Amino acid sequence: MQRLIDERLDAAFRLYDELVDSLDASQLRRSLPVPSDRIGLQLWCVVGARETWARAMRTGAWGPFGCSIPSFEAAQDPAVVGSALASSAAAFRKAALAAPADETRARLRLGLLEHESQHLGQLLRYILGLGIEPPPGWKERFAL
Repeated sequence: MQRLIDERLDAAFRLYDELVDSLDASQLRRSLPVPSDRIGLQLWCVVGARETWARAMRTGAWGPFGCSIPSFEAAQDPAVVGSALASSAAAFRKAALAAPADETRARLRLGLLEHESQHLGQLLRYILGLGIEPPPGWKERFAL
């Protein structure tokens, strides 16, 4: 089961990488015309969650949320966000490989998968609602 969860996480990680590679700074600053965060801030949350869950995989306990993207303004820079997505995915993979295969770690893996999925759905709504062309992998994954 652990392997299957990790495969789904890797698939989600790839979708995020593809999305940020397709967006420019002006698109990362966009938000829906209803109360909503900017696209870049959605990705800031994804990065911070991965980093926080990686720490939880190492310690066995959820800790305070933290994100290596230094500011909300930096979350509008595709290079910063892309690098942070890559490093946070690598940090989680490394922590998950080293973690004991216990129920606590299984719950943490599932928690991150749920968080990744929730933001994928939100971001799909953002890009469709804002008229941004979805990347090919998103079209395939979400049958667009």
